[in-house]
Amino acid sequence: MASVDNLTLLRWREMESIHVLRRLADHIKEDPSFHPRSSHRTTRWHVYVVGRDWEFLCTGPKFWDVRMGRGGGGAIDLVIHLYTIKFKAATTLLKERGV
Repeated sequence: MASVDNLTLLRWREMESIHVLRRLADHIKEDPSFHPRSSHRTTRWHVYVVGRDWEFLCTGPKFWDVRMGRGGGGAIDLVIHLYTIKFKAATTLLKERGV
């Protein structure tokens, strides 16, 4: 497996979490009734991916899994969280999906 260059890692680190979810999800829907408490940029999404339903709060590259009470930032963290895989497998998946 080829390594990932630093520019790609930086791009994935700064990528909007909702962009990643759109590329990975089988189904995704924004919750129009959601009103954020702090950042006006935060949105809530209901997502179906890898055979599971998820509920995420997304603000830029940061995400928060409402049901599990965990979050992170960047595309790699999100893939690791969704698929319960390690770093190298996450980068491979991102490359395969053209993210």
